[in-house]
Amino acid sequence: MAQPAEGQVQVQIKADEKELVGQYCNLVMVHNNAEEFTLHFIYVFPNVPQGKLVSGVIVSPGHAKRIWRAIGENIARYEAQFGPIREAPDPSPMPNVGFVQ
Repeated sequence: MAQPAEGQVQVQIKADEKELVGQYCNLVMVHNNAEEFTLHFIYVFPNVPQGKLVSGVIVSPGHAKRIWRAIGENIARYEAQFGPIREAPDPSPMPNVGFVQ
């Protein structure tokens, strides 16, 4: 295991098996205001006009930008190794999404 750089603290993160397995989503809704970004991860069921909120994450604007940068860097590495990621040629229309309890 690499040692943290001088001045950095090594953080140990604990997770249950459920969190380690992760959740699949096929729609992300992003909202923001001056103080925070809210990301709602949603699974929209195939062939059914219905979905389920899988998780909601609220982060600061600075953290949102770091996430954006990290995703961009990972996409660049992925495409360098596996080739360009194809986006759907005809994106599905954005579903009319509302929350139901």
